[in-house]
Amino acid sequence: MMEITVELVKKLIKEQFPQWQELEIYPVEKSGNDNRTFHLGNKMAVRLPSGRDYAPQVEKENQWLPYLQEHLDFPISKPVAAGKPTREYPFPWSVNQWIEGRTLSECPNIDQMQFAQALTGALRELQAIDCKNGPEAGKHNFYRGGDLRIYHEETIHALKILENRLPVQQLGPIWESCISSKYTGQNLWVHGDIAPGNILLKNNQFYGIIDFGILGTGDTSCDYAMAWTYFDDNARKVFLAGLPDDMVSRARGWALWKALITYDDVNEDAKKNARYTVDVILKENNILRQ
Repeated sequence: MMEITVELVKKLIKEQFPQWQELEIYPVEKSGNDNRTFHLGNKMAVRLPSGRDYAPQVEKENQWLPYLQEHLDFPISKPVAAGKPTREYPFPWSVNQWIEGRTLSECPNIDQMQFAQALTGALRELQAIDCKNGPEAGKHNFYRGGDLRIYHEETIHALKILENRLPVQQLGPIWESCISSKYTGQNLWVHGDIAPGNILLKNNQFYGIIDFGILGTGDTSCDYAMAWTYFDDNARKVFLAGLPDDMVSRARGWALWKALITYDDVNEDAKKNARYTVDVILKENNILRQ
């Protein structure tokens, strides 16, 4: 990944959007992995892909996020201007409206039951929007909304690496169960990365969703993986209420895959969450077997 600095962002703004060159530019408190984000004054943010694999996300967001916002009752990331590649920065980039609020990861003491209901409602609202001609799952969004079995070999490899530290004799069959069904319904909008860092709160209440870089259409099960990565047992039931069993199983698979491949991640937060997720799935499996 290339180094993206404040100086680089200042140069890009000055060259392509000189009307904003006097605005203060500084990094956001927590930037994502796929993109680097910088404040541009108080009302905008500059978002730059951190590598070539993430560059296609920019055009997709510029095309579809204004359309989605028209149909949603809650705020989402919204592009203001599209930046062009340069010699110093070879990828497309964007200027987005800044949405006030704190991420869920910054708000540890919330009512999980109430929040689970609100997030479920928000996802259903997103899924209800017509997705004709929307981007289908593929390399551009790391196959979110597609067939989970594309990550089968990667998951089996992770289980083999962890076989001396985890009960793979339980986790293997759980994984096989998760990929045993294939989605046959109509395509729906998929955010692709519903996680605490991408959900905004105001006054400890759900407010909005950001970071639609891996937006796509298809099977929405991946958007429910947070049931095992974040929610407690009771809130998990609320979050998953009404979903068919096969979708719940695939959602569990998305959570398990990500947890296994990040079990020894260099990022301490990612590693901690991966281990939490594996423990939750194992505990749930033991309860279901009783």
